[in-house]
Amino acid sequence: MAALNCDEHADLPVRQVFACLLDQGVYLCAIRTMYRLLARNAAVRERRDQLRHPTYKRPELRATAPNQVWSWDITKLLGPEKWTYYHLYVLLDIFSRYVVGWMVASCESAELAKRLIGEAYERQGITPGQIVVHADRGASMTSKPLALLYADLGINQSHSRPHVSNDNPYSEALFKTGKYRPDFPDRFGSIEHARTYCGSLFDWYNHQHYHTGIALLTPAVVHHGRVDDVLAVRNDALARAYADHPERFARAPRAKRPPPAVWINPPHPIEIGNHGLPGHPDPRSSILGHPANPPLRQIALNPDFTTATPTEHSHASARSRPLGALAPTTSCGSLPLLTNLLPPVSHSR
Repeated sequence: MAALNCDEHADLPVRQVFACLLDQGVYLCAIRTMYRLLARNAAVRERRDQLRHPTYKRPELRATAPNQVWSWDITKLLGPEKWTYYHLYVLLDIFSRYVVGWMVASCESAELAKRLIGEAYERQGITPGQIVVHADRGASMTSKPLALLYADLGINQSHSRPHVSNDNPYSEALFKTGKYRPDFPDRFGSIEHARTYCGSLFDWYNHQHYHTGIALLTPAVVHHGRVDDVLAVRNDALARAYADHPERFARAPRAKRPPPAVWINPPHPIEIGNHGLPGHPDPRSSILGHPANPPLRQIALNPDFTTATPTEHSHASARSRPLGALAPTTSCGSLPLLTNLLPPVSHSR
């Protein structure tokens, strides 16, 4: 460190110091060792100015009923000529996937967004502190007029991280569903044409579209609390089919229910053995669809699970046994000890 920090070498890169010392007939250590010594003493860093991005918190939002979390976004619709666009504003309830408000305008404006959210707030009968409105970090979404509206109405606001589209998945999925409709126009002839088409599109989406994310129910059924009535009809039909032809089914079928909770970025389990977080269902089983305890994880979490420890004698005798005999089983009966398949390691050089 004294050689690296002396006046002669203080402003030189490490490689230059190494070469300079060699020319003087001095070898202290390798270049990599010099870097390790400098790093250990916090004396090495990027010399150029670096842009430091702030760390944005990942939004984690959970809805267990309609009108708890709304998501909104703006997408462009192609106009009649090149470089002409119309702007479609859509406000979506993430639990029911119900479109609670939409608007087609000729421009993107914070005042228009303020009017759209305010009207949907009154139409749905929202009370202060009841709802969270999530959006990305566009100019309209982070504008001052919208922030003042949220403060006046008691709306909690949430924003995506910069350049992370996965933080607003429900609005993005809605836009894809609409734009991939077979009758979606390549271009709209006028703003009235766009408004007429979007009116019929969202009427179909809310009342006729069987959404896979909510157990093939329509958003209107979930949003207005008619899930039990619809599932009763479906279960009756499945029960009759099972009674007529039980050989077609492995067990008595039941209609699937929509998930009890919907997340934007479900939290990760703190540890493998933690079944969910306090106050939340296990995101691995109820949200992501993974089993709570896969077989290998059960083995890892079982305190009574023991394995045989290979000895020197077993390694020596293993060389004379055929390969098929090198896999003794555990107490589970079928899981081989893969460590016994490896030859003994010699540390001599």
